[in-house]
Amino acid sequence: MLALMIERLSETGFVVRTFARAGLIKPVSPVRLVKTASILRRWGTSIAGGYATAAARQPDGIALIDEAGSMTYAELDRRANALARGLRDAGIRHGDGIAVLARNHRYFVEITIAADRIGADLIFLNTMFASPQVNDVCEREEPIAVVYDSEFSEVVRAASKGRQAFVAWPGEGDCDGVPTLDQLRSGKSTEPLEPPPSPGRIIILTSGTTGTPKGAQREQPSSLVPAASLLDSIPLKAGEITQIAPPLFHSWGMAHFSIALMLGSTIVLQRGFDPLSSLKTAARHGATALVVVPVMLQRMADLPADALAGVDLSRLQIIAASGSALPGELAVRAMDRFGDSLYNLYGSTEVAWATVAGPVHLRAAPGTAGVPLHGTTVKLFDDQDRPVVAQGEHGRIFVGNGLEFDGYTGGETKEQITGLMATGDVGHFDASGRLFIDGRDDEMIVSGGENVFPREVEDLIADHPGVTEAAVIGVSDQEWGQRLRAFVVCGPVGGPDEGELQELVRDQLARYKVPREVLFIDELPRNATGKVVRRELSTD
Repeated sequence: MLALMIERLSETGFVVRTFARAGLIKPVSPVRLVKTASILRRWGTSIAGGYATAAARQPDGIALIDEAGSMTYAELDRRANALARGLRDAGIRHGDGIAVLARNHRYFVEITIAADRIGADLIFLNTMFASPQVNDVCEREEPIAVVYDSEFSEVVRAASKGRQAFVAWPGEGDCDGVPTLDQLRSGKSTEPLEPPPSPGRIIILTSGTTGTPKGAQREQPSSLVPAASLLDSIPLKAGEITQIAPPLFHSWGMAHFSIALMLGSTIVLQRGFDPLSSLKTAARHGATALVVVPVMLQRMADLPADALAGVDLSRLQIIAASGSALPGELAVRAMDRFGDSLYNLYGSTEVAWATVAGPVHLRAAPGTAGVPLHGTTVKLFDDQDRPVVAQGEHGRIFVGNGLEFDGYTGGETKEQITGLMATGDVGHFDASGRLFIDGRDDEMIVSGGENVFPREVEDLIADHPGVTEAAVIGVSDQEWGQRLRAFVVCGPVGGPDEGELQELVRDQLARYKVPREVLFIDELPRNATGKVVRRELSTD
Protein backbone atom coordinates (compact mmCIF):
# COMPACT_ATOMS: atom_id res chain seq x y z
CA MET A 1 0.00 0.00 0.00
CA LEU A 2 2.77 2.44 0.96
CA ALA A 3 4.69 1.65 -2.24
CA LEU A 4 1.55 2.33 -4.29
CA MET A 5 0.99 5.68 -2.55
CA ILE A 6 4.61 6.70 -3.18
CA GLU A 7 4.30 5.72 -6.83
CA ARG A 8 1.12 7.76 -7.25
CA LEU A 9 2.68 10.77 -5.56
CA SER A 10 5.71 10.45 -7.82
CA GLU A 11 3.53 10.30 -10.94
CA THR A 12 1.53 13.31 -9.73
CA GLY A 13 4.75 15.25 -9.23
CA PHE A 14 5.93 14.28 -12.71
CA VAL A 15 2.66 15.48 -14.27
CA VAL A 16 2.75 18.78 -12.36
CA ARG A 17 6.40 19.48 -13.28
CA THR A 18 5.88 18.60 -16.94
CA PHE A 19 2.68 20.62 -17.24
CA ALA A 20 4.37 23.60 -15.59
CA ARG A 21 7.21 23.49 -18.15
CA ALA A 22 4.63 23.28 -20.95
CA GLY A 23 2.88 26.40 -19.62
CA LEU A 24 -0.30 24.59 -18.64
CA ILE A 25 -0.21 25.64 -15.01
CA LYS A 26 -0.89 29.35 -14.71
CA PRO A 27 -3.16 31.71 -12.74
CA VAL A 28 -6.83 31.84 -13.74
CA SER A 29 -9.78 33.74 -12.35
CA PRO A 30 -11.66 32.00 -9.52
CA VAL A 31 -14.87 32.00 -11.57
CA ARG A 32 -13.27 30.22 -14.51
CA LEU A 33 -11.42 27.87 -12.20
CA VAL A 34 -14.66 26.75 -10.56
CA LYS A 35 -16.39 26.41 -13.91
CA THR A 36 -13.63 24.34 -15.51
CA ALA A 37 -13.32 22.15 -12.41
CA SER A 38 -17.05 21.44 -12.59
CA ILE A 39 -16.78 20.46 -16.27
CA LEU A 40 -13.83 18.16 -15.58
CA ARG A 41 -15.75 16.44 -12.77
CA ARG A 42 -18.67 15.78 -15.11
CA TRP A 43 -16.82 14.89 -18.31
CA GLY A 44 -13.38 13.77 -17.23
CA THR A 45 -10.48 13.96 -19.69
CA SER A 46 -12.47 12.83 -22.75
CA ILE A 47 -12.40 14.77 -26.02
CA ALA A 48 -15.93 16.02 -25.32
CA GLY A 49 -14.87 17.27 -21.91
CA GLY A 50 -11.64 18.71 -23.24
CA TYR A 51 -13.42 21.05 -25.64
CA ALA A 52 -16.03 22.02 -23.06
CA THR A 53 -13.24 22.87 -20.62
CA ALA A 54 -11.30 24.81 -23.27
CA ALA A 55 -14.42 26.79 -24.18
CA ALA A 56 -14.89 27.75 -20.54
CA ARG A 57 -11.21 28.55 -20.01
CA GLN A 58 -10.57 30.53 -23.21
CA PRO A 59 -13.83 31.05 -25.14
CA ASP A 60 -12.30 33.54 -27.58
CA GLY A 61 -9.14 31.49 -28.23
CA ILE A 62 -8.76 30.17 -31.77
CA ALA A 63 -9.40 26.41 -31.70
CA LEU A 64 -8.74 25.64 -35.35
CA ILE A 65 -7.91 27.12 -38.72
CA ASP A 66 -8.83 25.35 -41.95
CA GLU A 67 -9.66 26.29 -45.52
CA ALA A 68 -13.03 27.69 -44.39
CA GLY A 69 -11.39 30.09 -41.91
CA SER A 70 -10.88 30.15 -38.16
CA MET A 71 -13.13 29.11 -35.29
CA THR A 72 -12.98 29.91 -31.58
CA TYR A 73 -13.30 27.34 -28.82
CA ALA A 74 -16.71 28.76 -27.87
CA GLU A 75 -17.98 28.53 -31.46
CA LEU A 76 -16.73 24.98 -31.85
CA ASP A 77 -18.24 23.98 -28.51
CA ARG A 78 -21.67 25.34 -29.46
CA ARG A 79 -21.61 23.77 -32.92
CA ALA A 80 -20.65 20.40 -31.43
CA ASN A 81 -23.48 20.62 -28.89
CA ALA A 82 -26.02 21.29 -31.63
CA LEU A 83 -24.57 18.50 -33.79
CA ALA A 84 -24.70 16.06 -30.86
CA ARG A 85 -28.41 16.81 -30.46
CA GLY A 86 -28.89 16.35 -34.20
CA LEU A 87 -27.23 12.93 -34.03
CA ARG A 88 -29.35 11.97 -31.04
CA ASP A 89 -32.56 13.13 -32.72
CA ALA A 90 -31.58 11.03 -35.73
CA GLY A 91 -31.68 7.97 -33.49
CA ILE A 92 -27.96 7.57 -32.77
CA ARG A 93 -27.39 6.53 -29.19
CA HIS A 94 -24.68 5.72 -26.68
CA GLY A 95 -22.64 2.75 -27.93
CA ASP A 96 -23.73 3.09 -31.57
CA GLY A 97 -21.00 3.28 -34.21
CA ILE A 98 -20.39 6.11 -36.68
CA ALA A 99 -18.00 5.52 -39.59
CA VAL A 100 -16.16 8.65 -40.74
CA LEU A 101 -14.49 9.06 -44.16
CA ALA A 102 -13.22 12.61 -44.22
CA ARG A 103 -10.14 14.71 -44.72
CA ASN A 104 -8.61 17.15 -42.23
CA HIS A 105 -11.08 19.98 -41.62
CA ARG A 106 -13.53 21.40 -39.07
CA TYR A 107 -16.26 18.85 -39.74
CA PHE A 108 -13.93 15.98 -38.81
CA VAL A 109 -13.27 17.73 -35.50
CA GLU A 110 -16.95 18.52 -34.94
CA ILE A 111 -18.20 14.97 -35.53
CA THR A 112 -15.46 13.67 -33.22
CA ILE A 113 -16.58 15.95 -30.38
CA ALA A 114 -20.30 15.50 -31.01
CA ALA A 115 -20.11 11.70 -31.13
CA ASP A 116 -18.22 11.68 -27.82
CA ARG A 117 -20.85 13.91 -26.25
CA ILE A 118 -23.51 11.24 -26.79
CA GLY A 119 -21.12 8.34 -26.15
CA ALA A 120 -21.15 7.02 -29.71
CA ASP A 121 -18.19 5.06 -31.08
CA LEU A 122 -16.18 6.39 -34.03
CA ILE A 123 -14.64 4.25 -36.77
CA PHE A 124 -12.14 6.31 -38.75
CA LEU A 125 -11.86 5.18 -42.39
CA ASN A 126 -8.80 5.74 -44.56
CA THR A 127 -9.37 8.26 -47.36
CA MET A 128 -7.39 6.02 -49.73
CA PHE A 129 -9.82 3.12 -49.30
CA ALA A 130 -11.62 1.87 -52.36
CA SER A 131 -15.29 0.93 -52.13
CA PRO A 132 -14.65 -2.78 -51.35
CA GLN A 133 -12.44 -1.88 -48.36
CA VAL A 134 -15.03 0.56 -47.02
CA ASN A 135 -17.68 -2.16 -47.42
CA ASP A 136 -15.53 -4.76 -45.64
CA VAL A 137 -14.84 -2.48 -42.68
CA CYS A 138 -18.49 -1.39 -42.36
CA GLU A 139 -19.72 -4.97 -42.52
CA ARG A 140 -17.29 -5.94 -39.77
CA GLU A 141 -17.77 -2.91 -37.50
CA GLU A 142 -21.52 -2.46 -38.19
CA PRO A 143 -21.79 1.33 -37.77
CA ILE A 144 -25.30 2.73 -37.64
CA ALA A 145 -24.28 5.79 -39.69
CA VAL A 146 -21.66 6.91 -42.22
CA VAL A 147 -20.29 10.47 -42.33
CA TYR A 148 -18.27 11.36 -45.41
CA ASP A 149 -16.94 14.20 -47.54
CA SER A 150 -18.94 14.65 -50.74
CA GLU A 151 -15.91 13.67 -52.85
CA PHE A 152 -16.26 10.12 -51.45
CA SER A 153 -19.94 9.71 -52.31
CA GLU A 154 -19.26 6.92 -54.82
CA VAL A 155 -16.84 5.15 -52.50
CA VAL A 156 -19.42 4.92 -49.70
CA ARG A 157 -22.50 4.37 -51.87
CA ALA A 158 -22.73 0.62 -51.24
CA ALA A 159 -21.64 0.82 -47.59
CA SER A 160 -24.21 3.50 -46.76
CA LYS A 161 -27.18 1.42 -47.93
CA GLY A 162 -29.30 0.54 -44.95
CA ARG A 163 -27.42 3.05 -42.81
CA GLN A 164 -27.93 6.70 -42.08
CA ALA A 165 -25.62 8.91 -44.13
CA PHE A 166 -24.48 12.50 -43.62
CA VAL A 167 -22.12 14.70 -45.64
CA ALA A 168 -19.29 16.41 -43.76
CA TRP A 169 -17.42 18.67 -46.22
CA PRO A 170 -19.98 19.38 -48.96
CA GLY A 171 -17.55 20.62 -51.60
CA GLU A 172 -18.85 22.32 -54.70
CA GLY A 173 -21.18 19.62 -56.00
CA ASP A 174 -24.60 18.19 -55.25
CA CYS A 175 -24.91 16.02 -52.14
CA ASP A 176 -27.54 13.82 -53.86
CA GLY A 177 -30.12 14.65 -51.25
CA VAL A 178 -27.93 13.41 -48.37
CA PRO A 179 -28.20 15.81 -45.41
CA THR A 180 -25.07 17.64 -44.37
CA LEU A 181 -23.81 17.95 -40.81
CA ASP A 182 -24.74 21.63 -40.95
CA GLN A 183 -28.34 20.69 -41.83
CA LEU A 184 -28.37 18.05 -39.11
CA ARG A 185 -27.45 20.60 -36.45
CA SER A 186 -29.66 23.40 -37.82
CA GLY A 187 -32.14 24.72 -35.25
CA LYS A 188 -30.79 22.55 -32.42
CA SER A 189 -29.93 23.96 -29.01
CA THR A 190 -26.29 24.84 -28.42
CA GLU A 191 -26.58 24.45 -24.65
CA PRO A 192 -24.39 21.85 -22.88
CA LEU A 193 -25.55 18.24 -22.76
CA GLU A 194 -25.52 15.77 -19.92
CA PRO A 195 -22.57 13.35 -20.14
CA PRO A 196 -23.32 9.84 -21.46
CA PRO A 197 -22.89 6.77 -19.20
CA SER A 198 -19.36 6.36 -20.58
CA PRO A 199 -17.22 8.07 -23.25
CA GLY A 200 -17.33 6.75 -26.78
CA ARG A 201 -14.53 4.60 -28.15
CA ILE A 202 -12.31 5.58 -31.05
CA ILE A 203 -11.46 2.79 -33.48
CA ILE A 204 -8.40 3.50 -35.60
CA LEU A 205 -7.62 1.12 -38.42
CA THR A 206 -4.19 -0.41 -38.80
CA SER A 207 -2.23 0.71 -41.85
CA GLY A 208 -3.12 -2.34 -43.91
CA THR A 209 0.22 -2.58 -45.72
CA THR A 210 0.08 -6.39 -45.68
CA GLY A 211 -3.65 -7.09 -45.87
CA THR A 212 -7.13 -5.91 -44.86
CA PRO A 213 -6.88 -3.21 -42.15
CA LYS A 214 -8.00 -4.25 -38.68
CA GLY A 215 -9.90 -2.06 -36.25
CA ALA A 216 -7.80 -1.27 -33.18
CA GLN A 217 -10.04 -0.15 -30.33
CA ARG A 218 -9.00 1.63 -27.17
CA GLU A 219 -10.65 3.56 -24.40
CA GLN A 220 -9.84 7.23 -24.00
CA PRO A 221 -7.11 7.76 -21.38
CA SER A 222 -8.36 8.29 -17.82
CA SER A 223 -5.01 9.65 -16.59
CA LEU A 224 -2.88 12.66 -17.48
CA VAL A 225 0.37 10.69 -17.19
CA PRO A 226 0.45 9.56 -20.89
CA ALA A 227 0.04 13.14 -22.09
CA ALA A 228 2.72 14.34 -19.69
CA SER A 229 5.07 11.59 -20.91
CA LEU A 230 4.77 12.80 -24.50
CA LEU A 231 5.26 16.44 -23.47
CA ASP A 232 8.33 15.41 -21.47
CA SER A 233 9.93 14.01 -24.66
CA ILE A 234 8.56 16.46 -27.25
CA PRO A 235 8.53 19.94 -25.65
CA LEU A 236 5.27 21.32 -27.04
CA LYS A 237 4.00 24.45 -25.30
CA ALA A 238 0.53 25.61 -24.28
CA GLY A 239 -1.39 28.16 -26.30
CA GLU A 240 0.74 27.93 -29.44
CA ILE A 241 -0.06 26.87 -33.01
CA THR A 242 0.26 23.29 -34.24
CA GLN A 243 -0.12 22.38 -37.89
CA ILE A 244 -1.22 18.75 -38.29
CA ALA A 245 -0.35 17.47 -41.76
CA PRO A 246 -0.99 13.70 -41.32
CA PRO A 247 -4.60 12.54 -41.54
CA LEU A 248 -6.60 12.82 -38.34
CA PHE A 249 -7.83 9.27 -38.94
CA HIS A 250 -4.24 8.13 -38.33
CA SER A 251 -3.08 7.56 -34.74
CA TRP A 252 -0.25 10.13 -35.10
CA GLY A 253 -2.60 12.85 -36.33
CA MET A 254 -5.20 11.99 -33.66
CA ALA A 255 -2.54 12.03 -30.92
CA HIS A 256 -1.59 15.62 -31.76
CA PHE A 257 -5.23 16.60 -32.09
CA SER A 258 -5.69 15.43 -28.48
CA ILE A 259 -2.45 17.00 -27.22
CA ALA A 260 -3.22 20.35 -28.86
CA LEU A 261 -6.64 20.28 -27.20
CA MET A 262 -5.10 19.69 -23.79
CA LEU A 263 -2.58 22.50 -24.38
CA GLY A 264 -5.25 24.92 -25.56
CA SER A 265 -3.32 25.29 -28.81
CA THR A 266 -4.66 26.22 -32.22
CA ILE A 267 -4.63 23.43 -34.79
CA VAL A 268 -4.11 24.22 -38.46
CA LEU A 269 -5.62 21.75 -40.91
CA GLN A 270 -5.50 21.31 -44.70
CA ARG A 271 -7.61 18.84 -46.66
CA GLY A 272 -4.66 17.73 -48.76
CA PHE A 273 -0.90 17.67 -48.49
CA ASP A 274 1.52 19.58 -50.70
CA PRO A 275 5.03 20.16 -49.32
CA LEU A 276 5.37 23.78 -50.41
CA SER A 277 1.78 24.70 -49.55
CA SER A 278 2.16 23.14 -46.09
CA LEU A 279 5.33 25.10 -45.31
CA LYS A 280 3.79 28.32 -46.61
CA THR A 281 0.73 27.68 -44.46
CA ALA A 282 2.95 27.09 -41.43
CA ALA A 283 4.71 30.38 -42.11
CA ARG A 284 1.49 32.31 -42.74
CA HIS A 285 -0.10 31.23 -39.46
CA GLY A 286 3.11 31.33 -37.42
CA ALA A 287 3.03 27.63 -36.56
CA THR A 288 5.38 26.70 -33.74
CA ALA A 289 4.95 22.94 -34.28
CA LEU A 290 4.56 20.97 -37.49
CA VAL A 291 3.39 17.35 -37.36
CA VAL A 292 4.41 15.11 -40.27
CA VAL A 293 5.05 11.54 -41.36
CA PRO A 294 8.53 10.86 -42.80
CA VAL A 295 7.48 10.88 -46.46
CA MET A 296 6.04 14.39 -45.96
CA LEU A 297 9.29 15.50 -44.36
CA GLN A 298 11.24 14.03 -47.25
CA ARG A 299 9.21 16.00 -49.80
CA MET A 300 9.69 19.17 -47.81
CA ALA A 301 13.43 18.61 -47.54
CA ASP A 302 13.59 17.95 -51.30
CA LEU A 303 12.17 21.37 -52.18
CA PRO A 304 14.64 23.60 -54.04
CA ALA A 305 16.01 26.49 -52.01
CA ASP A 306 14.42 29.13 -54.24
CA ALA A 307 10.95 27.65 -53.64
CA LEU A 308 11.19 28.64 -49.98
CA ALA A 309 12.55 32.12 -50.60
CA GLY A 310 10.58 34.50 -48.43
CA VAL A 311 8.91 31.67 -46.46
CA ASP A 312 9.52 32.67 -42.83
CA LEU A 313 9.69 29.57 -40.62
CA SER A 314 11.44 31.33 -37.76
CA ARG A 315 8.61 30.53 -35.32
CA LEU A 316 8.79 26.81 -36.08
CA GLN A 317 10.35 25.18 -33.01
CA ILE A 318 9.26 21.54 -33.38
CA ILE A 319 8.88 19.15 -36.29
CA ALA A 320 7.32 15.97 -34.90
CA ALA A 321 7.57 12.89 -37.13
CA SER A 322 6.15 9.39 -36.78
CA GLY A 323 4.13 6.80 -38.66
CA SER A 324 6.90 4.99 -40.52
CA ALA A 325 10.67 4.54 -40.49
CA LEU A 326 12.71 7.78 -40.53
CA PRO A 327 15.96 7.16 -42.45
CA GLY A 328 19.03 8.60 -40.76
CA GLU A 329 20.06 10.43 -43.91
CA LEU A 330 16.68 12.18 -44.05
CA ALA A 331 16.84 13.16 -40.38
CA VAL A 332 20.21 14.86 -40.86
CA ARG A 333 19.20 16.52 -44.11
CA ALA A 334 15.96 17.85 -42.61
CA MET A 335 17.76 19.28 -39.56
CA ASP A 336 20.38 20.88 -41.80
CA ARG A 337 17.53 22.46 -43.75
CA PHE A 338 15.05 23.43 -41.02
CA GLY A 339 17.17 23.48 -37.86
CA ASP A 340 17.61 21.07 -34.95
CA SER A 341 13.91 20.88 -34.21
CA LEU A 342 13.18 17.31 -35.30
CA TYR A 343 11.62 14.75 -32.94
CA ASN A 344 10.97 11.21 -34.17
CA LEU A 345 8.50 9.02 -32.27
CA TYR A 346 8.43 5.24 -32.64
CA GLY A 347 5.26 3.36 -31.79
CA SER A 348 2.31 1.61 -33.35
CA THR A 349 -1.46 1.77 -33.43
CA GLU A 350 -1.56 -1.09 -30.93
CA VAL A 351 0.96 0.14 -28.32
CA ALA A 352 0.63 3.90 -28.90
CA TRP A 353 4.20 5.09 -28.33
CA ALA A 354 7.47 3.51 -27.25
CA THR A 355 10.50 5.76 -27.86
CA VAL A 356 11.39 9.28 -28.98
CA ALA A 357 14.57 10.50 -30.65
CA GLY A 358 15.21 14.22 -30.28
CA PRO A 359 17.73 16.34 -32.18
CA VAL A 360 20.61 15.33 -29.88
CA HIS A 361 19.91 11.62 -30.46
CA LEU A 362 19.47 12.08 -34.21
CA ARG A 363 22.72 14.01 -34.57
CA ALA A 364 24.65 11.47 -32.52
CA ALA A 365 23.08 8.36 -34.06
CA PRO A 366 21.11 9.11 -37.25
CA GLY A 367 18.45 6.48 -37.80
CA THR A 368 17.81 5.78 -34.13
CA ALA A 369 14.28 5.51 -32.79
CA GLY A 370 15.52 7.05 -29.53
CA VAL A 371 14.90 6.13 -25.92
CA PRO A 372 11.74 5.07 -24.05
CA LEU A 373 9.33 7.72 -22.82
CA HIS A 374 8.68 8.21 -19.11
CA GLY A 375 6.73 5.27 -17.74
CA THR A 376 7.36 3.11 -20.82
CA THR A 377 9.19 -0.22 -20.82
CA VAL A 378 10.79 -1.50 -24.03
CA LYS A 379 12.34 -4.98 -24.12
CA LEU A 380 13.61 -7.37 -26.77
CA PHE A 381 12.84 -11.09 -26.93
CA ASP A 382 14.16 -13.82 -29.22
CA ASP A 383 12.12 -16.42 -31.11
CA GLN A 384 12.00 -18.61 -27.97
CA ASP A 385 10.61 -15.71 -25.91
CA ARG A 386 13.89 -15.31 -24.03
CA PRO A 387 15.08 -11.78 -23.14
CA VAL A 388 17.72 -10.32 -25.46
CA VAL A 389 20.21 -8.37 -23.38
CA ALA A 390 23.40 -8.26 -25.44
CA GLN A 391 24.19 -4.88 -26.99
CA GLY A 392 23.52 -4.88 -30.74
CA GLU A 393 21.72 -8.22 -30.73
CA HIS A 394 18.46 -8.35 -32.68
CA GLY A 395 15.18 -9.13 -30.94
CA ARG A 396 11.44 -8.75 -31.25
CA ILE A 397 10.27 -5.47 -29.70
CA PHE A 398 7.75 -5.54 -26.84
CA VAL A 399 6.33 -2.44 -25.12
CA GLY A 400 4.45 -1.68 -21.92
CA ASN A 401 3.11 1.78 -21.08
CA GLY A 402 -0.52 1.46 -19.98
CA LEU A 403 -1.70 2.71 -23.38
CA GLU A 404 -1.92 -0.66 -25.13
CA PHE A 405 -5.05 -1.10 -27.20
CA ASP A 406 -7.99 -3.22 -26.04
CA GLY A 407 -7.69 -5.66 -28.93
CA TYR A 408 -8.88 -5.72 -32.52
CA THR A 409 -12.60 -5.40 -33.09
CA GLY A 410 -12.60 -8.90 -34.59
CA GLY A 411 -11.53 -10.30 -31.21
CA GLU A 412 -7.82 -10.90 -31.90
CA THR A 413 -5.01 -9.18 -30.04
CA LYS A 414 -1.21 -8.87 -30.24
CA GLU A 415 1.24 -11.27 -28.66
CA GLN A 416 2.24 -10.46 -25.07
CA ILE A 417 5.18 -11.54 -22.90
CA THR A 418 5.35 -10.66 -19.18
CA GLY A 419 2.68 -8.01 -19.68
CA LEU A 420 4.46 -6.34 -22.60
CA MET A 421 2.85 -6.17 -26.05
CA ALA A 422 4.55 -6.93 -29.36
CA THR A 423 4.92 -4.15 -31.90
CA GLY A 424 5.61 -6.58 -34.75
CA ASP A 425 9.06 -5.04 -35.28
CA VAL A 426 12.59 -6.30 -34.73
CA GLY A 427 15.30 -4.04 -33.33
CA HIS A 428 18.42 -3.64 -31.22
CA PHE A 429 19.87 -1.27 -28.62
CA ASP A 430 23.24 0.45 -28.88
CA ALA A 431 25.68 1.11 -26.02
CA SER A 432 23.85 4.33 -25.11
CA GLY A 433 20.49 2.59 -24.75
CA ARG A 434 19.13 3.96 -28.00
CA LEU A 435 16.72 1.74 -29.92
CA PHE A 436 17.17 1.00 -33.61
CA ILE A 437 14.42 -0.58 -35.74
CA ASP A 438 15.75 -3.30 -38.03
CA GLY A 439 12.47 -4.05 -39.76
CA ARG A 440 9.16 -5.83 -39.45
CA ASP A 441 9.22 -9.28 -37.94
CA ASP A 442 7.30 -10.60 -40.96
CA GLU A 443 9.61 -8.80 -43.44
CA MET A 444 12.71 -10.76 -42.47
CA ILE A 445 14.33 -12.33 -45.54
CA VAL A 446 16.10 -15.68 -45.22
CA SER A 447 18.70 -15.95 -48.00
CA GLY A 448 21.01 -18.95 -48.05
CA GLY A 449 20.19 -19.62 -44.41
CA GLU A 450 21.12 -16.08 -43.32
CA ASN A 451 18.60 -13.64 -41.80
CA VAL A 452 18.40 -10.22 -43.44
CA PHE A 453 16.27 -7.32 -42.27
CA PRO A 454 15.62 -4.91 -45.16
CA ARG A 455 15.93 -1.69 -43.15
CA GLU A 456 19.73 -1.54 -42.91
CA VAL A 457 20.10 -2.24 -46.65
CA GLU A 458 17.45 0.35 -47.49
CA ASP A 459 19.08 3.00 -45.29
CA LEU A 460 22.50 2.36 -46.80
CA ILE A 461 21.20 2.68 -50.36
CA ALA A 462 19.18 5.78 -49.45
CA ASP A 463 22.38 7.38 -48.09
CA HIS A 464 23.74 7.54 -51.66
CA PRO A 465 23.53 11.19 -52.75
CA GLY A 466 21.80 10.26 -56.00
CA VAL A 467 19.05 8.22 -54.30
CA THR A 468 15.81 9.60 -52.89
CA GLU A 469 14.44 6.42 -51.28
CA ALA A 470 14.64 2.64 -51.49
CA ALA A 471 12.75 -0.50 -50.52
CA VAL A 472 14.13 -4.04 -50.34
CA ILE A 473 12.05 -7.22 -50.48
CA GLY A 474 12.71 -10.95 -50.70
CA VAL A 475 11.71 -12.89 -53.81
CA SER A 476 11.73 -16.64 -54.35
CA ASP A 477 15.00 -18.19 -55.48
CA GLN A 478 15.57 -21.89 -56.25
CA GLU A 479 19.14 -21.92 -55.00
CA TRP A 480 19.01 -19.53 -52.04
CA GLY A 481 15.39 -19.82 -50.93
CA GLN A 482 15.06 -16.03 -51.25
CA ARG A 483 17.16 -13.35 -52.88
CA LEU A 484 17.11 -9.63 -52.26
CA ARG A 485 15.54 -7.25 -54.75
CA ALA A 486 15.91 -3.49 -54.28
CA PHE A 487 13.51 -0.88 -55.66
CA VAL A 488 15.19 2.50 -55.92
CA VAL A 489 13.91 6.00 -56.59
CA CYS A 490 16.62 8.36 -57.81
CA GLY A 491 16.84 12.11 -57.53
CA PRO A 492 16.28 14.44 -60.48
CA VAL A 493 19.95 14.56 -61.48
CA GLY A 494 22.46 11.76 -62.12
CA GLY A 495 21.48 8.68 -60.14
CA PRO A 496 23.72 5.60 -59.66
CA ASP A 497 23.44 2.39 -61.68
CA GLU A 498 22.79 -1.12 -60.38
CA GLY A 499 26.44 -2.11 -60.10
CA GLU A 500 27.34 0.99 -58.12
CA LEU A 501 24.65 0.34 -55.52
CA GLN A 502 25.55 -3.34 -55.25
CA GLU A 503 29.18 -2.40 -54.68
CA LEU A 504 28.12 0.15 -52.04
CA VAL A 505 26.29 -2.56 -50.07
CA ARG A 506 29.10 -5.08 -50.58
CA ASP A 507 31.63 -2.61 -49.12
CA GLN A 508 29.56 -1.90 -46.00
CA LEU A 509 27.58 -5.05 -45.21
CA ALA A 510 27.85 -8.82 -45.41
CA ARG A 511 27.83 -10.26 -48.93
CA TYR A 512 24.53 -12.06 -48.39
CA LYS A 513 22.89 -8.66 -47.88
CA VAL A 514 23.77 -7.45 -51.38
CA PRO A 515 20.63 -7.18 -53.57
CA ARG A 516 20.87 -9.51 -56.57
CA GLU A 517 18.69 -7.08 -58.52
CA VAL A 518 18.19 -3.33 -58.38
CA LEU A 519 15.12 -1.97 -60.14
CA PHE A 520 14.73 1.78 -60.69
CA ILE A 521 11.18 3.13 -60.39
CA ASP A 522 9.53 6.56 -60.30
CA GLU A 523 8.05 6.23 -56.80
CA LEU A 524 7.40 3.69 -54.07
CA PRO A 525 3.78 2.67 -53.48
CA ARG A 526 2.56 4.15 -50.20
CA ASN A 527 -0.64 4.30 -48.22
CA ALA A 528 -2.24 7.49 -46.89
CA THR A 529 0.05 7.60 -43.85
CA GLY A 530 3.24 7.26 -45.88
CA LYS A 531 4.13 3.61 -45.23
CA VAL A 532 5.50 1.61 -48.15
CA VAL A 533 2.97 -0.97 -49.35
CA ARG A 534 5.39 -3.80 -50.07
CA ARG A 535 2.79 -6.16 -51.49
CA GLU A 536 2.44 -3.77 -54.44
CA LEU A 537 6.13 -4.13 -55.33
CA SER A 538 6.71 -6.68 -58.08
CA THR A 539 7.96 -10.09 -56.97
CA ASP A 540 8.04 -11.62 -60.46
